[in-house]
Amino acid sequence: MKTLASVARAVAACTRCPRLRSHCLRVAREKKREFRDWTYWGLPVPGFGDPAAGLLIVGLAPAAHGANRTGRMFTGDSSGAWLYEALYRFGFASQAESVSRDDGLALRDCYVTASARCAPPGNRPAPVELERCRPFLVRELELLTRVRIVLTLGRIAHESWLKASGWWTRLAPRERPRFGHGVETALPDGTVLLASYHPSRQNTSTGKLTRAMWHDVFRRARRLIGAR
Repeated sequence: MKTLASVARAVAACTRCPRLRSHCLRVAREKKREFRDWTYWGLPVPGFGDPAAGLLIVGLAPAAHGANRTGRMFTGDSSGAWLYEALYRFGFASQAESVSRDDGLALRDCYVTASARCAPPGNRPAPVELERCRPFLVRELELLTRVRIVLTLGRIAHESWLKASGWWTRLAPRERPRFGHGVETALPDGTVLLASYHPSRQNTSTGKLTRAMWHDVFRRARRLIGAR
């Protein structure tokens, strides 16, 4: 996998996790009533964005009727609506909405990926499934050579990035960047790790994550990355 395009092809062709593949294909076949006219993607979902990105965003996994349907990360569901609105507001995206992978959306200085590439039942990938998927994230990190700011959405994404980047083993347990909304950690290589609650419907509908909290994280990312 010498390029991000080759990583994307390898992701889409992956069959390492039978449970996840079976679930995604079943969802794609049965569909949701409001999307019955869609041809679901139904495959593992590649990362998406600017190869020269300074900002990397790591999520959990595709949503069953979001990215598993559209074939693009955070596209077609409520979490994506929150994400791309904020990216547009702070100058990282060409438009505020993301409804399909051919809607013209382009990211600037930003790349979006996930810990797991298949939609998991109950939004809960098993630890072994995260481990099987991790080499894709490792390779993306190797190819995204200009990333200086990493934003992790949720604890699983936070730990997945630490493991894929090598910091999980390089740092003693007590020295590892802790997860908490708004926690900012400067790592020895100059990378700044920002943590945020995931913009899941559960978090946003209960007020655990508000728009003000969410926008503040992106405002900080924009300030840190500057006007590159």
